[in-house]
Amino acid sequence: MDKLLNIGIGSDAFPPTTDGVCKVILNYAEQINNGLGKATVIVPKNRNQLDYKYNYEIFRYKSWWFPSNEGYTIGWPFKDELHQEIIRRNFDLLHSHCPLATSYYFRRVTAKKPIPTVLTYHTKYEYDFEKRLPTQPVKDFAYNFLLNNINAADEVWVTSEGTADSLRKVGYTGDYIVMPNGCDFPVTNVSDEDIAIIKRKHNIPTDIPVFIYCGRMIWYKNIKLILEACAKLKNEGKDFRLIMLGFGADEHAIRRYARKLNLGDTVIWTGKLLDKNEILGYYGISDLLLFPSVFDTNGLVVREAAACATPSLLVRGSCAAEGIDDCETGFLCMESAHSIAATIEKLIENKDLIKRVGKKAQTDIYISWEDSVKKAFDRYQVVIDNFKSKQ
Repeated sequence: MDKLLNIGIGSDAFPPTTDGVCKVILNYAEQINNGLGKATVIVPKNRNQLDYKYNYEIFRYKSWWFPSNEGYTIGWPFKDELHQEIIRRNFDLLHSHCPLATSYYFRRVTAKKPIPTVLTYHTKYEYDFEKRLPTQPVKDFAYNFLLNNINAADEVWVTSEGTADSLRKVGYTGDYIVMPNGCDFPVTNVSDEDIAIIKRKHNIPTDIPVFIYCGRMIWYKNIKLILEACAKLKNEGKDFRLIMLGFGADEHAIRRYARKLNLGDTVIWTGKLLDKNEILGYYGISDLLLFPSVFDTNGLVVREAAACATPSLLVRGSCAAEGIDDCETGFLCMESAHSIAATIEKLIENKDLIKRVGKKAQTDIYISWEDSVKKAFDRYQVVIDNFKSKQ
């Protein structure tokens, strides 16, 4: 490559907001600025932003704040001077990771100056649209807005083949490239000493199974099925601990439901954790990641758990289960509390299988962000060349 590419990495959220896409943005920016080229993050303003912590530029555009437990803002990219700010930076390519406000912003910029654009489609937006939008006309407007933003990109990427189903549901009929995400954590073998420390902290007996859920506390990730499966196991006399790591809009309701199921002394709630070493420790003490979500398009946590040789229990046919071989690199079940409980019951009688599958997951499905972003960065040049050939 003759010159270092200058890339604008855009999304509708960035820390202090925390979700899977925020992790992606952080890693793209870090890896690109670590010798590949130059990356500037382009995101809406956030009243709690701490952008001085990062050693690369974060360009914030106007936003509207609205109260939520997760700290999201609504980007408002309509001022002409904002478009000129991007144009003056002479980006070689704009890469949006959200087909909403920031993608619309990029559309307005490229209408003034042609710049190649990539869109990575991470989220099944039809879930939120159908649940949260009040009337059909409002839903129709949202779908049309979304589709126009997707169609405006010069190339569309998805993080798994299953994500393409969501693209088709919102009306996209074009081509796409599968560009998998990497993992935040290095391959790690958590020491017996560290495992013992965490177990003492939470009074976890040394000889009982430990399960973990890691992610946003939102019902549509099938957390209800996890709790009901665990309640079934407990009612059958099984002793175990369930670690619930994360936070989210439905956290209080989820805690109430756990108490209703009489899981109070079985569940360990960690709340919001950002320290990677601390999170690695919780993966390390866990025998199994329970992640029955059919909402997630990739499931970063599956690779995070694999980094610590912790296998995952996933719903067969879900995007999170893509590339997972049952009883080889993970475990598959049906989308029901009964199936989750039955699978767990079989597995806890065969700890050697759990350990073997965890080790194979560590070697076979783990992918570093360095490798993931390098693959994406190489593709940028193809997009740029294709764009120039059409000019």
